[in-house]
Amino acid sequence: MSKKITINHPPEACKGQLRAIHDTLDLLSGKWKISIISSLSFNGKRRFMELQREVEGIGAKMLSKELRELEMNDLVIRTVYDTKPVTVEYELTAYGKTLQAVIAEMAKWGQQHRKRIKASLEKSKAA
Repeated sequence: MSKKITINHPPEACKGQLRAIHDTLDLLSGKWKISIISSLSFNGKRRFMELQREVEGIGAKMLSKELRELEMNDLVIRTVYDTKPVTVEYELTAYGKTLQAVIAEMAKWGQQHRKRIKASLEKSKAA
């Protein structure tokens, strides 16, 4: 019989880590924010309509709301150019770019999970 190994963490550390995870989830919650950040991450500066085309299914009102929230949290910067008509571009801030590694890991995990589920489905069909 093998012995179970337990690691005791102080409850404060656990609470602090859970609080930090909840803060992150609150900031990135919803259907669109990660897609918007990913689009800006891969493509750099984007105009509003370019973002709306790249983030499939998002409406103008929702995109505007999400961009405002990302801007309030210093993840996205909005630049207005004095042109006719006015040109507005969005890009990730240096702070916003710190999420690139997190999102890349999520994508990597998602790809592995998809392969695993697909293999599992193929096994069950073969049986």
